[in-house]
Amino acid sequence: MTDGAAGRFTTVARESSGGPVVEVTGELDYDTAPRVRVALEDALAVAPVPPILVVDLAGVTFCDSSGLNALLQARIDAQGQGSVLRLARPTPAVARLLEITGADQVFPVDPDVPATVPDTHAD
Repeated sequence: MTDGAAGRFTTVARESSGGPVVEVTGELDYDTAPRVRVALEDALAVAPVPPILVVDLAGVTFCDSSGLNALLQARIDAQGQGSVLRLARPTPAVARLLEITGADQVFPVDPDVPATVPDTHAD
C-alpha cells in the first residue's frame, strides 16, 4: 500500500441505539489491520462490555488476509468477553472474501447497521 492510500484509511467509533459501531473506510490490509484491532479493542474496553459490537464495512475498498485475520481475532476477543461481533454492510469485495474463506459462516453479517440490539447471545 502506498502512503497516500494509508492516509485515506480511517476508523471511527460511534454509538448507535443498537450499541457501538466502528466504521472502517479504505483498504483493510497488512498496514492498516493493526489500527482496526486497536479500534475494536477500544470499543470492547468499556464497562459494561456491550452485548454487540458492529463493524460497518461499507467504506472498505479492499481487504486482504491480514484484515480478515484482524476481524477474526476481534471476534474471538469479543466472544471471550461475552459480546458478539457483527459485520454490517460489507462491500461486494469484502462479501466475496468472507464467502470464499467461509468467514461468512462464523460472523453474523447484516445488510445494514442494526437499528437495535438483536436478541442474540454469545455462544
